[in-house]
Amino acid sequence: MIGATQQFKALVTDWGSIPSERIAEGIDRQMVVGENIMICRLRFDPFIVTEAHRHPHEQVTLVMQGKVKFVIEDDEKAVVASPGDVLHFPSNNWHGATMLDEEVVLIDIFSPIREDFLK
Repeated sequence: MIGATQQFKALVTDWGSIPSERIAEGIDRQMVVGENIMICRLRFDPFIVTEAHRHPHEQVTLVMQGKVKFVIEDDEKAVVASPGDVLHFPSNNWHGATMLDEEVVLIDIFSPIREDFLK
């Protein structure tokens, strides 16, 4: 573990040094934002639902903790993802998630950056 943030031309830090914000009831988010890419660490309480949606950003999701039911492309296609699973959502791909019966931690990587997250 690095323990402290260091600024070179690159950012060197750890999640414990990055501020967390409560973005909705039962959802906390941390972000590292670059010029063309961003990474978000999200913590969800059990049974939280993120409504299905689409966005122009390409997204890669890594499941770090817990189990999540993802709907993909339409509400009829679903997959349960567990720690170690990686999902790729192309630009404008329809997707949503339901946290199952335990706390969930996801890492979401977006390109380009989600300007709407910065407001």
